[in-house]
Amino acid sequence: MAGNRVSGEETATVIAPRTMDFFQKLKRFPATVGRKAWELGRDDPRRPIHALKVGLSLTLVSLLYLMEPLFEGVGQNSLWAVITVVVVLEFTAGATLCKGLNRGFGTLCAASLAFFIEFIVQQSGRVCRAVFIGASVFLIGATCTYLRFFPYIKKNYDYGVVIFLLTFNLITVSSYRVDNVLKIAHERIYTIAIGCGLCLVMSLLVFPNWSGEDLHNSMVSKLEDLATSIEACVNGYFQDAEIETIREQSSKDPIYKRYRAVLDSKSTDETLALFASWEPRHSIHCYRYPWQQYVKLGTVLRGFGYTAVALHGCLESEIQTPKSVRALFKDPCIRVAREVAKVLIELANSIRDRRRCSPVVLSDHLEEALQDLNTAIKSQPRLFLGSDQVQATNMMAVAAAAANQKSNKNNSGVSISSVKTDSSALFEWKHKRLEEISKSERKVLRPTLSKIVITSLEFSEALPFAAFASLLVETAARLELVIEEVEELGRTAGFKEYEGEPNVEIVVNAPRTPTNNVFPTHPME
Repeated sequence: MAGNRVSGEETATVIAPRTMDFFQKLKRFPATVGRKAWELGRDDPRRPIHALKVGLSLTLVSLLYLMEPLFEGVGQNSLWAVITVVVVLEFTAGATLCKGLNRGFGTLCAASLAFFIEFIVQQSGRVCRAVFIGASVFLIGATCTYLRFFPYIKKNYDYGVVIFLLTFNLITVSSYRVDNVLKIAHERIYTIAIGCGLCLVMSLLVFPNWSGEDLHNSMVSKLEDLATSIEACVNGYFQDAEIETIREQSSKDPIYKRYRAVLDSKSTDETLALFASWEPRHSIHCYRYPWQQYVKLGTVLRGFGYTAVALHGCLESEIQTPKSVRALFKDPCIRVAREVAKVLIELANSIRDRRRCSPVVLSDHLEEALQDLNTAIKSQPRLFLGSDQVQATNMMAVAAAAANQKSNKNNSGVSISSVKTDSSALFEWKHKRLEEISKSERKVLRPTLSKIVITSLEFSEALPFAAFASLLVETAARLELVIEEVEELGRTAGFKEYEGEPNVEIVVNAPRTPTNNVFPTHPME
């Protein structure tokens, strides 16, 4: 009994803190929800406005059912208007137009076809009527479903085809058992038209949110995010922080969030472009913007964003160039990143202001920065080409380390007689050694040997930086593609001409260097 009492006391001691934590969380829940809601509305003030628009629309359309005169005119089918508002009223005007027109047109076509079939079979017998209705349902259902596989219809009219198929089946099948199905169909068409009309009015006239504006602003944001990411990655590479600290912060790094938003924007761009194509010309000059050109620009920016991913990956590399070596190239690398960021910011400003990009897009400064980086690399040839004597010493150290590890395992069956001093002989020796070692020993020896080999060779000190610098030059090379797409967007969209310095040719190609350089200064070639 004493043991049971002690056990019960221990259980109560464990449950009590959990209960207190639960009540504490429950007490803080309203404040947490309120804070989240406030932050959500502060990030985008259009969200609470859209919520109020939806609430007002539902209230107005509910009057069809709540008010007696309106209910007598519309009947039980007034609830279809409420359903229409819930389904059709979207955040942007383009999305509402797309779904509303698809729903209205699909309902109208389905009702017209159902009435036509009812007119044909109304004089036939009951059996023939059932057969004809079943055949028509099969034919229309199979045809509509197959049409949904066409890419153009799937992209633009899929919702309308679904509504057409649903409405046609409801009316046609119901007409076999219900006598006044035509009256029900008329009422449903009226209520759906009322709901769609109310949604269009609220979307187009009451604080409208345009999909085209969202797509336009998203391109500006992507360019700015890429500029910030590129410059921050290069600055972080030359900081004095240790690699462990960088890895700990990588999951919460705002740089990661910025370029991740660019890489994950494909579906969003295509959806916004589709909805924007449905929107009327609402700008001051009534321009018809080429929304698909925005999609092309987004594709180029995602390709450009992969270089930011690779640069960010250099900060988390297992093998890092020593700080003393990185310091030799710090200034030219930071200057290249700064010039690339300036070009991206200029492109973002030109799109934001709907003007042609500045013809003097800092090309001269970028070319000078690339030349300085190339000169700095050429001035340190020994960092990229190790001497034979040093490599021979390093390979002897590798062999000694492998032998020591083997002896510690008490399984040494093969002795190292000699070690050649060229790298090809080293890798040949390593291959033979690994074949002679058992599977259990290989799991332990292989990672250690690999790391010893990589860290002992002299050229490995500069090899990580060579990869980093090559990616930086690749960034400058890909910048030309971004500039071309922005210029094409300005021409096709009719952006205003740039008022400023005279036009000059934009050149962002990296300078050419001899073939014995560590890495090509123009990786795109």
